[in-house]
Amino acid sequence: MSSADEVWTVGRLLSWTTEFLGRHGAENPRLDAEVLLANARGGRRIDLYVAFDEVPPAQTLTTFRETVRRRAAGTPVAYLVGHREFYSLDFEVTPDVLIPRPETELLVVALLDEVKKRPNASALKIADVGTGSGILAVCGAKYVPQAQMTAIDISQAALAVAKRNAAKHKVVDRIEFIESDLFTGVPSEARYDCIVSNPPYVATSEMAELPADVRDHEPHLALEAGAEGTSVIAPLIQQAAQRLNPGGVLFIEISPMIASSVEQLIRDSGVFELAPTMRDLAGHARVIQARLR
Repeated sequence: MSSADEVWTVGRLLSWTTEFLGRHGAENPRLDAEVLLANARGGRRIDLYVAFDEVPPAQTLTTFRETVRRRAAGTPVAYLVGHREFYSLDFEVTPDVLIPRPETELLVVALLDEVKKRPNASALKIADVGTGSGILAVCGAKYVPQAQMTAIDISQAALAVAKRNAAKHKVVDRIEFIESDLFTGVPSEARYDCIVSNPPYVATSEMAELPADVRDHEPHLALEAGAEGTSVIAPLIQQAAQRLNPGGVLFIEISPMIASSVEQLIRDSGVFELAPTMRDLAGHARVIQARLR
């Protein structure tokens, strides 16, 4: 993207950038190119398809070049553009929070399925432990009108992002934000009908095997979970048993590699009834479901 006498149309920019990012190891170079160019133009990806012959202004090209350079160096696209879609809603993301992923939508599905079993529940209390950008708390408040959400995170910076996302989607008045390590900083009398969590679950030995853009850019606090990948999940299960109302449900996103060990932790607790573990589209174990007896 350097020759001064070449005309850089939208179509040509996309073709060149797709090839360039592919050479630098991007998993989805065409998608990355489209998202970055749409962001630089201040429009939508779909608008690019009717603008292939347009020549972007100099400022747009400057912005685009810089984000392409950073993407080639490994910075995730979501951090470059500052947002990511999740469950049909648009969320702000920063390097203080994990980038929302499609598999986490299973937690929302599980929660909504549980709510359907409680048609007469007028005021459900739901806790999102390790809220990060607030995707689960916001979706809970947005799609479960009778819910009062509590968003919990150990990171003050993450909670700030979650609050902005709640305000953006006009549900901030129905979410309580608490800075806490699991439930240790939550008022002792607080009880919930459902607890959802996407906790850290990557074993320390597996951190080096993560894709570089995840390992080098996303917060390790939200990823790493000790030698077995359960250093956060184990105490979460114990504390959730004390925080759920009778018949309340705990939903935890997991790595398929630790599914059996987490299921055993649930059994060993002696207070939960383990439901079938939900699987993602690839057939991998993804969401643990346990009901308090």
